[in-house]
Amino acid sequence: MPLKAQKSLGQNFLQSQRVIDVMVETGKVDSHDCIVEAGPGKGILTETLLSCARQVIAVEKDPRLVLYLNFKFKQHIESKKLSLLTGDILQFDPAVENLQPGGYKVIANIPYYLTGQFLRYFLSHNTYPAVMVLLLQKEVAERIVARDGKESMLSLSVRAYGKPKYIETVPAELFTPRPRVDSAIVAIEDISKTFFKNTSEEHFFKILKAGFAQKRKKLSSNLSALAPRDTILGLFKQCSIPENTRAEELPLSKWKALARGLAS
Repeated sequence: MPLKAQKSLGQNFLQSQRVIDVMVETGKVDSHDCIVEAGPGKGILTETLLSCARQVIAVEKDPRLVLYLNFKFKQHIESKKLSLLTGDILQFDPAVENLQPGGYKVIANIPYYLTGQFLRYFLSHNTYPAVMVLLLQKEVAERIVARDGKESMLSLSVRAYGKPKYIETVPAELFTPRPRVDSAIVAIEDISKTFFKNTSEEHFFKILKAGFAQKRKKLSSNLSALAPRDTILGLFKQCSIPENTRAEELPLSKWKALARGLAS
């Protein structure tokens, strides 16, 4: 009996080995690597990862697929090359698996609806990965790398932790069932928390969220919710930011300057 995708879990099974190979090559996976895979599905990516990585930790929420994968990868599980965990990837704790910050890579085809939470969870985790290679909705991938030249909370949030790169577009027809939109492979490299050395993550994202609160308003107007307008304009002058600047026009380095200037 074939395993049908569950719509409630956002399942779309990738059918292209070439795309899998591109993801693995992009992640520069070798025999020293421990890979965390979210939602292995029917195991097409898992199989290739097992052929070149030291260890794979796969986290699957669908109990039907867990049974299928237990059977398919019985030998790899017995040899401990594959650790198959049942549960929600957003409850997975790398530290519990004895992973170190920057000591593993995340490679996964993730459900569209999970993208924002997924990125936030792993990038901000104390035990963060070194690299992430993700297959996600094309439109979201383009926003992450700010392809149109406009920044967003998403693009700035990702680049505060690492260097995102758009690898290639993946047509919808390469999935079963076929999604309504195309996907894309995105890599996030050099992940670290260096950016937050002199600024707390919580404070930085408070400033970022306030800045994007009302997109049609000027940035100075949005930030006036956090401090008197005169203080904001004085800070803009100090940071060489034009008064009429909008949130989408401001580069990451200036956001950091604003966060430090508005530190309580």
